[in-house]
Amino acid sequence: MAQPRIAFIGAGSTVFMKNIIGDVLQRPALGGATVALMDVDPQRLDESALVAGKLAATLGVSAKVETYTDRRAALEGADFVIVAFQIGGYQPSTVIDFEVPKKYGLRQTIADTIGVGGIMRGIRTVPHLWKVCEDMLEVCPQAILLQYVNPMAINTWAIAEKFPQIRQVGLCHSVQGTACELARELGIAVGNVRYRAAGINHMAFYLTFEEKMADGSFRDLYPDLLKGYLEGRLPKHRSMPRCPNKVRFEMLLRLGYFVTESSEHFAEYTPWFIKRDRPDLIEKFAIPLDEYPRRCIEQIESWKAQAERYKTTDRMKVEASHEYASSIVNAVWTGEPSVIYGNVPNDGYITSLPRGCAVEVPCLVDANGIQPTVVGKLPPQLTAMMRSNISVQELTVAALMSENREHIYHAAMMDPHTAAELDLEQIWNLVDELIAAHGGMLPEWTRAEAKRQVS
Repeated sequence: MAQPRIAFIGAGSTVFMKNIIGDVLQRPALGGATVALMDVDPQRLDESALVAGKLAATLGVSAKVETYTDRRAALEGADFVIVAFQIGGYQPSTVIDFEVPKKYGLRQTIADTIGVGGIMRGIRTVPHLWKVCEDMLEVCPQAILLQYVNPMAINTWAIAEKFPQIRQVGLCHSVQGTACELARELGIAVGNVRYRAAGINHMAFYLTFEEKMADGSFRDLYPDLLKGYLEGRLPKHRSMPRCPNKVRFEMLLRLGYFVTESSEHFAEYTPWFIKRDRPDLIEKFAIPLDEYPRRCIEQIESWKAQAERYKTTDRMKVEASHEYASSIVNAVWTGEPSVIYGNVPNDGYITSLPRGCAVEVPCLVDANGIQPTVVGKLPPQLTAMMRSNISVQELTVAALMSENREHIYHAAMMDPHTAAELDLEQIWNLVDELIAAHGGMLPEWTRAEAKRQVS
């Protein structure tokens, strides 16, 4: 049987590459795949190639590993394209996204989805994704793009606007990861949990969350989650002690549904949890301010130790991850169907959200590709919550498509957390300063003066 060619753009993300490629090579039908690793950092690329080679040796498969610093060469003839890069990296861009807003009293936790940090990340990231798409149309037009880059919704929307012919899906692990987390909270085997979720990336909700009983029937688990929170027994099993997950349970109490993304993320998508004049809220809900920079530093230090171990070991521990990439590749390549949660342009899949925005919905995957399913209308309180974030995404995509710097300010003005903390002049000045600080990391058009000046 023929084997697929998988291009991995941003392969210097070695730990993530190890998880994704390790999943792929464990699939019986994919063990002979050609893996084309591409990165702009030759050292990280060599480290990733070493890891990929040892993965193949450990698994006893015939996979072929190739390395490239030229993106187009890596993409040549690819059947699947996996993208996982962070434009600007921790230094300087993540530091800028956190430190400049702090001067205005605006504090963040993750800053990679919306908020001023998410907006700036989108502006500097989308042009690079568009370049990948340009190359794909030239050298692998039928390939499927599996995009693991934040801000996921902005990226997915912007790709669909400029390159509608590209077959793409944005992938995240929050839906399946949170299902496992809630099963642990309730002491239930995750294999006995059935759920249906929908929404936008990092703001999808479980519309149903149930346990399969011995007689084959299903029991609603929402009453158990709500009772556990009201009685103070939940949350209890979070793997990150400094992020104990209180925000999401509070939102369950207020909205009646559990959100799929973490509390540290969700705290900055709303105007209610991070307020500079309310330190009691930070303490009550254990909001981990500056969480993403801490993780970046920890991951950098952790990688140094891991890199040395990888160099000296012949065999590697290979475990299945929760990521969807290998399931998609296997389903498309073999025709064996699977179901995943993917981020796709809204072609009527969620009828209460704007057409064309990026939505996260269940998708059937088989030899025909990725086929999103229709969810229909969401509960009105969930729809309203998502629309507040979609407005920010829409304006960021509008800025990119029209190359209109003014829409960057508009996006920041509409952001729920930013608007709750800053006035219009502060927002305008903050965006000015962020654009100046990022400099050449942003596209050239951002350096043109905004049409409307604020004194």
